Amino acid sequence: MIFELNLLVLVLALMLDRIVGDPDVLWARLPHPIVLFGKAISRMETLFNRTELAGESRRRNGMLVIAALLLVAIVAGVALHLFFTLFGLAGILLEVLIVTVFLAQKSLADHVEAVATGLRQGGLDGGRKAVSMIVGRDPETLDEPAVCRAAIESLAENFSDGVVAPALWYLVFGLPGLLAYKMLNTADSMIGHKSERYVDFGWASAKLDDLANWPAARLSIALIAAGAWLRRGGDACREAFKIAMRDGGMHRSPNSGRPEAAMAGALNVQLAGPRVYSGVVVMEPMINGGGRETAVIEDIDSAVSVFNASCSVLAFVVLVVFLFLL
Repeated sequence: MIFELNLLVLVLALMLDRIVGDPDVLWARLPHPIVLFGKAISRMETLFNRTELAGESRRRNGMLVIAALLLVAIVAGVALHLFFTLFGLAGILLEVLIVTVFLAQKSLADHVEAVATGLRQGGLDGGRKAVSMIVGRDPETLDEPAVCRAAIESLAENFSDGVVAPALWYLVFGLPGLLAYKMLNTADSMIGHKSERYVDFGWASAKLDDLANWPAARLSIALIAAGAWLRRGGDACREAFKIAMRDGGMHRSPNSGRPEAAMAGALNVQLAGPRVYSGVVVMEPMINGGGRETAVIEDIDSAVSVFNASCSVLAFVVLVVFLFLL
């Protein structure tokens, strides 16, 4: 019964998120839960990642901190779920709203579409400004094809950890699983870097986030391939699978390369390759080296179209499973 209820809540949340997304008018007045997670992580990092500590102490503190933060998230998820059960149908709708907050379908598509709009209306400067909102690489180092690649890569990667992973963790573990995943994913984005400051303190967060995203990254391949079939035909679907299987492991991340390679195959375009972060050149192999070398604005449009179709496939699958279990 609990699994069936999670299916119902999830399909409603996926549908609502596609329509509403993250309304600015709401979060201009209220702090987004991810912002609160970020403040908690930042506070703990300030307290327990002091510069005078040895690397071993920092690593131990990082392990204890992420364990404590995950415990808080799990307890909060249990408390919210129990509270919602007191209100029957209204409680189910409240849980739908909570789950919707932690999905990123419309907001992600909007941010990536803004890059295409920026390039069309503001040229390279407009594209660089828009893409700087969604990627960490130095925007001034990007030419127009690199801006397009960065937008497409961000869309594919965040489809996995911003849509598929939270949906999967909610489906299996309910609100406790969803909140714990989002706390962990936020921690990884803030402290899971290999910089001198975070290499030890953020080690546990980075490793746990890799584990948490492993299933979703692989599932996202099938969803992107299905989306490619709906929008671009059978050849694009087959290429999405082929390139994901062949090149998905070339990325420095054990997970991000999977959806990126699937999207590269679906669009027949090269992705990844060398890029610059904070003045440091990061050398990576080109994913789908046999694809088109130059990404263009229309590729961003096509990627968003495939992404939207993939989100629809995810919602449809959840709905079918729910109806089958009725």
